Amino acid sequence: MAPNTANGVAPIPLTSSLMAKLKPAKIFKAAVDPAPPPPPGSRVPVQQRHITGLSFDDRGDQLITAAEDETFRLYNCKLGKLTKTLHSKKYGIDLPRFTHKNTAIIYASTKEDDTIRYHSLHDNKYLMYFRGHCQRVISLEMSPVDDGFMSGSMDKTVRLWDLRTPQCRGHLSLPAPSLVAYDATGVVFAVAVNHYGRILMYDHANFDKAPFLTITLEDPTLARVSFPPRAIYMTSIAFSSSGKYLLVGCSGDAHYIIDAFEGHVLAKLEGRVGLERRRLDAQINIEPQRGCSGEEVSWTPDSKYIVGGGLDGRICVWDVQNIPPREGPVDLKLSPVSIQPLVKTDGHPGPARCVRFNPRLVMMASAGAELAFWTPDQTADADEVAKELLRKAGTD
Repeated sequence: MAPNTANGVAPIPLTSSLMAKLKPAKIFKAAVDPAPPPPPGSRVPVQQRHITGLSFDDRGDQLITAAEDETFRLYNCKLGKLTKTLHSKKYGIDLPRFTHKNTAIIYASTKEDDTIRYHSLHDNKYLMYFRGHCQRVISLEMSPVDDGFMSGSMDKTVRLWDLRTPQCRGHLSLPAPSLVAYDATGVVFAVAVNHYGRILMYDHANFDKAPFLTITLEDPTLARVSFPPRAIYMTSIAFSSSGKYLLVGCSGDAHYIIDAFEGHVLAKLEGRVGLERRRLDAQINIEPQRGCSGEEVSWTPDSKYIVGGGLDGRICVWDVQNIPPREGPVDLKLSPVSIQPLVKTDGHPGPARCVRFNPRLVMMASAGAELAFWTPDQTADADEVAKELLRKAGTD
């Protein structure tokens, strides 16, 4: 984990032992308003509402959530309490992202229009509207270094923006809906194009030129399950802190780690139940779908571990510190290394749709029908100390 230069304090380094001790320290059971009851005589079951997105501010002091009840809620991470509930009933809300000020966010609309909104949490006012997409925005990311941000939409475009002006700075027209991610320097960004299994790498200063690298996401092990192999549906992408790796989140039962410099598909994160379905008893279609996947997997700040949720509510922690490197030309016939979870813990009733690690504190947040703050379980250490004291007492 990177040093906290703002406070001059180095956070506790993450270790496998520490990650294995993560337990829900605070659960917010009322983090989403329940759906209204169906009209009398209706046979349509009530669909449980979920949190669909969450974001920490840069300092890790606050967490914002967006939910299917068209609310966004602000939480204090250190106090473990809800501090503010705001509504967006007219436009809906998804993909909340803190700007570099902890008093403002951007988010995508889910109804009325496809505008991106810049919102002040302090006085509950819109600061600016970013219009241009003509279908729903499915990917939204702030630049790590300035006031720029990017969006990907179902309208098959990626747009580049700046908080200081409502006009789009530029856009890419693509053959399918796409996902976006910045590297830690803000110099490079990636665009994942579904249905083609391609990830395009761009120089931010020359985004209007051809990508400098095109990565193909293929997994030969899928041919052992069915033939023809079922396609991979990408739902999120994120660079590691070093920029060396790219985490590709998928709606199926595995995620992937790719060498962001050369394009090798290095590792396959297994042991989870994908969010392509919304219920465990639902059938999987022949054609892969996004489902309710997209926010359930992320890096820890030091990029040593990856945390992720799934349809069964269990939270997985994968140790990715020792991924074997590959050199030379990319060989799509080589199978990625399979990585099983370091630990898999019970999480939520129903799907764990959002999982993020705090950028500064040793805590994690996961969300679905409820919101949970996770911290290392100190009672495990106390039990070990007690056992050691008893052992020593027995030898005296």
